[in-house]
Amino acid sequence: MADEIADETLMARYRDGDAAAFAVLYERHRSGLYRFCLRMCRDPGRAQDVFQDAWMNLVNARERYRPEARFRTFLYQIARNRVIDLARRDGHGAVSLDDDEGPGAAIAESLAAPTHDEPDRLLDRRRDLERVLDAVERLPAAQREAFLLHEEGELTLEEIAQLTGVGRETAKSRLRYALERLRAMLQPEVAS
Repeated sequence: MADEIADETLMARYRDGDAAAFAVLYERHRSGLYRFCLRMCRDPGRAQDVFQDAWMNLVNARERYRPEARFRTFLYQIARNRVIDLARRDGHGAVSLDDDEGPGAAIAESLAAPTHDEPDRLLDRRRDLERVLDAVERLPAAQREAFLLHEEGELTLEEIAQLTGVGRETAKSRLRYALERLRAMLQPEVAS
């Protein structure tokens, strides 16, 4: 039944004192938000800090919450602001591929092989995942951000534009260029 309740309703309930509503929101958004933080920060320690700060800021802002935008946009804006603060302070690190909830968890699920697959097929899937993650890391920052907000945050173009402070067409261009670059980077190598 909780799956049918809109995020905005749950946040309003949490604002009004329903702690169980927060638990539902956290379960719904924790994986995607963590992956967004990790891919933007490129460092598991910093990503964890941003992730925890985002949730703490949400808790602290609950009394001021007004459902003027989708909850998801509100949450990702909090995380994005913290990522920007960290980037200004001391830059980015490298991404780990070994964390179960780390980068590529959603991609890994889509590439996950049934247990009966042969080891060679599993290795091929792991290589594919590594190529995708490497390609995402090589995107220019604005394109990577638009791509991650769309894929991990499931934000619309309008929400991405609002969150990043650019026009809808700019957000659309960033996402389109990100997808074009990813396709080009992920094309199979042709033997010459």
